[in-house]
Amino acid sequence: MKAYIYTGGDIYPDGLREHPSSDDLRVAADSGYLHARRLGEKIDLLVGDMDSLGVSSTAAAEVEAAGGEVLRVKAEKDETDTQLAVHEAVKRGADEIVIIGGLSGRLDHTLSNLAILESLCEHRITARIVDGRNRARFVKNDSLLLANEGYHYLSLIAVDEICKGVSVEGCKYPLENAKLYRTNQYAVSNEMTGPAALVSVKKGRMYVIESTDR
Repeated sequence: MKAYIYTGGDIYPDGLREHPSSDDLRVAADSGYLHARRLGEKIDLLVGDMDSLGVSSTAAAEVEAAGGEVLRVKAEKDETDTQLAVHEAVKRGADEIVIIGGLSGRLDHTLSNLAILESLCEHRITARIVDGRNRARFVKNDSLLLANEGYHYLSLIAVDEICKGVSVEGCKYPLENAKLYRTNQYAVSNEMTGPAALVSVKKGRMYVIESTDR
């Protein structure tokens, strides 16, 4: 099952290229509900302490009136609302997750959200974060075939001290069996030149990020 999780931060609707179908699970993490509503998406589950929505928000009532579920948690908790939303989606059977938002605003939340991709990768769950200007994935000892969907830049950000056997095909600056270093991120701002790009790493973990300027 595929799940879409709407969270906080800025989104750019004109650049969003992925939208749920009627069979997909749609989850809002706190103020992510506002993004879902802006995009015209019906929410199946609203999760969070609702602090970002505010005490006067009618979000919970709106979700329940439309047949959705509300899971309200205490503000004093170990997990972020986005983490809780991801856990609920996985618990309900999601094996592919698309997080909408979560890449701007508070830096701590952005880094936390990116770490979710690593956690999901370890559990063999396909995942990505998108906001309309950026799309981020996490890869470990694997390959990714990326369709050229209008993002101008393609960057690889090493997570391990050294990523070995890194190759990039279908881009302006190809790589073949290269090494990427965490403290020297030189594989930034590449550009796709064809309908798709193939990115692979034989040993190591890295983020694969597609981006576009304003």
